[in-house]
Amino acid sequence: MAKSGESLERPAAPPVSEAQVVAYLRAHPDFLAQHPDLIAKMAPPTRFDGGAVVDLQHYMIGTLRQELDQMRGCAEHLISTSRSNMSTQNRTLEAALSILDAAGMDGLVQVVAEDLPALLDVDICALGFEIDEHPVILPGVHPLPAGLLDQVIGCSEVMLRGHCNGDPVIFGDAASSVASFALVRLDPPGCPPGLLALGAFNGRTFHTSQGTELLSFLARVMEDCIARWWPAP
Repeated sequence: MAKSGESLERPAAPPVSEAQVVAYLRAHPDFLAQHPDLIAKMAPPTRFDGGAVVDLQHYMIGTLRQELDQMRGCAEHLISTSRSNMSTQNRTLEAALSILDAAGMDGLVQVVAEDLPALLDVDICALGFEIDEHPVILPGVHPLPAGLLDQVIGCSEVMLRGHCNGDPVIFGDAASSVASFALVRLDPPGCPPGLLALGAFNGRTFHTSQGTELLSFLARVMEDCIARWWPAP
């Protein structure tokens, strides 16, 4: 037992000497081959010892190391982006299959409200049509005032907004919780114009620099289904 006043801490291990490192490397000649990342951390020898001569080789090696680190960072970013895009594509295809399986407007409304949020990794999905002047009642569909789509989306197919609250006319009671959203125009032939609204509680889920091709594809699938399932007045 340690006496009163004595430290219970273990003494620090002595630093490894240069001779010990040399001996270890000689005993394990394949060490650097098994750990090639350590080579990039080693300082290369200079060709000149002091004096007024500038060793450009040492400078060039340092520059090449920086460029190599940048290339590795770009490659990692590209791989991460490719994986994210592949995941988004797979989610969109699964959502399209769910829409095709709905087999009716009531089923489509249910798929949009219950299945698409999980499939598309968002928090809320809503379906709306400019039917305030039409004698068509669709439970679960947001009735939109005539001309709203042209006013909100304009001539675009898809509108993306980040760090922006949703419109209560489109998202209902959940509008105040929406922090970023995507509005996708729907123009099914023979039916009132409508939109698919995707909302997220994270302000960075949607932003204006995102691609819209997959959302446009999903809209085309939905338009075809709506045109076949839209109830007669």
